[in-house]
Amino acid sequence: MEKVKTHVLVKVGFLSATAFVLMYLEFQVPLFPGFLKLDLSDIPALVASFAIGPLYGVMVELIKNILHATITQSAGIGEIANFTVGAIFAATAGIIYHFNKTRKTALIAMAVATVVMSISASFLNYYVFLPLYQKVMGFPMEAIIGMGKMANKKIVDLKTLIAYGIFPFNLLKGFVISIITFLIYKKISPLFKA
Repeated sequence: MEKVKTHVLVKVGFLSATAFVLMYLEFQVPLFPGFLKLDLSDIPALVASFAIGPLYGVMVELIKNILHATITQSAGIGEIANFTVGAIFAATAGIIYHFNKTRKTALIAMAVATVVMSISASFLNYYVFLPLYQKVMGFPMEAIIGMGKMANKKIVDLKTLIAYGIFPFNLLKGFVISIITFLIYKKISPLFKA
């Protein structure tokens, strides 16, 4: 039993470190506000969620963000947001996948998780994260909306920032992460199964 626990911890540690490194390989996507950058750091969490279990996918998200919080400039708000949204994505996909571990179920799980993540990110940004940035970091909401408007003229207020920025960005992010995970999972999953 102890040997199994050690193997799982090593796998979670490796996937967390990989996720942490992948956070640095981020890039801006045209038509989206500059503060929304696409990175692939949720792939290791999704792999953990599928191969070991949803709880371990959440652990990868947590460890990755604790590591990133040591060098952050967002007062930890960005890491809390990244953890929460990533954990929702990895856990949702993992829970669905563990009912029936087939390629079809994996696709369904990632599609559902992408939609759930996008809706959750929209509500959380509207009610929690963007107001926190405003209150803790002193960023005026007008400046945040202005960054959105520079990327997309349809963004004129907080609601349109969510509708034309946050929601579609997370749909795109979930789609990209899902496609890459789907393409690599079968090849690498034997390394990570508990």
